[in-house]
Amino acid sequence: MRGVNRVMLIGNLGKDPDIQFLEGNIAVAKFPLATTETFKDRTGKLISQTEWHSVVLWRGLAELAQKYLHKGSLVYIEGRLRTRSWDDKEGNRKFATEIVGDNLIMLDKRMDGSHGVSHPEGYNSDIPPMGDSPENMAF
Repeated sequence: MRGVNRVMLIGNLGKDPDIQFLEGNIAVAKFPLATTETFKDRTGKLISQTEWHSVVLWRGLAELAQKYLHKGSLVYIEGRLRTRSWDDKEGNRKFATEIVGDNLIMLDKRMDGSHGVSHPEGYNSDIPPMGDSPENMAF
């Protein structure tokens, strides 16, 4: 049986995308994404829980993020989980789990001319296969 590694998130950017260009002018963007769930506890009090996710976008999606996204932007991200590891300066093994996005839809409303019609923007891009991604991206 084949496995499934799929993640779908709707949330707000915690800061502006950090973009770097690797050898061959390959764009890589990284940013934190906050997702918040709200529910009522037993007493009826409204409780909010926020989770933070590290999102990595490659090539065209990275350039799109650099051009249009900023801290607070509301986005839909679809991708896969990826865990990478490295040794820090003291020789300790460190791990990071990230969302490698392959689909991005901007959910912030933008006004279209004088008609007041809002259109979400979306973009879908091929991302590099697992072997093409650098294991120790320095962000």
